[in-house]
Amino acid sequence: MAGRVPDGLRHTGAAPGLRAYVEGATRVLDEAGVGSPRHDATALAAYALGLPRVELVLPPPLPAGFAAEYAALVERRRSREPLQHITGHTVFRHLTLRVEPGVFVPRPETETVAQLAVDEAARLVAAGRTPRVVDLCTGTGAIALSVATEVAGSEVVAVDLSDDAVGLARHNAGAVAPLGTRVVQGDVRDPALLAELDGCVDVVVSNPPYIPPDAVPTDPEVRDHDPDLALYGGGADGLDVPRAVLVAAARLLAPGGLLVMEHAEVQDAAARAAALATGAFTDVRTVPDLTGRPRTLVARRVAPAGVGDSPA
Repeated sequence: MAGRVPDGLRHTGAAPGLRAYVEGATRVLDEAGVGSPRHDATALAAYALGLPRVELVLPPPLPAGFAAEYAALVERRRSREPLQHITGHTVFRHLTLRVEPGVFVPRPETETVAQLAVDEAARLVAAGRTPRVVDLCTGTGAIALSVATEVAGSEVVAVDLSDDAVGLARHNAGAVAPLGTRVVQGDVRDPALLAELDGCVDVVVSNPPYIPPDAVPTDPEVRDHDPDLALYGGGADGLDVPRAVLVAAARLLAPGGLLVMEHAEVQDAAARAAALATGAFTDVRTVPDLTGRPRTLVARRVAPAGVGDSPA
């Protein structure tokens, strides 16, 4: 019950300091199965104090009412409400982004996907080009805004089908991205999506929904809080939406353009086969994520029949 002081946070005698509260909360969260109990306990303490972070070596003084407010926050996390939903933000690469219920929370492993897009855009800028980058199924806008903020001079368009995601990505773009970064609503399966950019895009990057229907996530934070629209990719193998991303990328990318797409670690061979089956891609390969798992498809757009290759 919100506001109830969990047993691990009860104290007797003199008022405890911040370290004692965090240690008690860590025990409570650990017993609840939270994967990073001390990190989350510390982050919740900082949030309750209105601070970006706290140092337990030199803890700040605690205001009146801290104990009850902190206990309520810990109880929410103990019930496996995502930390990002409680605090209202997440850190992705160099960005602090707003997070809201109803929109997929970006994960650290997706930073590898963003890095590949950033590297390609930066390479083109170094060659005197103005890279055009499209992020399909953008969610919070994490990947698109990483490119927009890390590669000056890039032109970035972020796309999502969800009303909630589009509104949130626009808010985040307005807060952190250069003017000109666009967030548009659209369905990756729509053959007219961004038709004005057909054959003109240098990088298509995507973290689409890809979970198969029979692979329900075990983590309550994902299963109970991330929207189904952002999780389940459709079809028996979960790859219907990723295949639509491949079709859209084949249409949007200029010859030599780069496709970067996240998938599940068990889908690497199927994703490569799907990319090759389009006949639109070469140099099809899989890149591991931060934990070494095969999670990202990378491929180059070949020139359509009768069209000469443009400079890479």
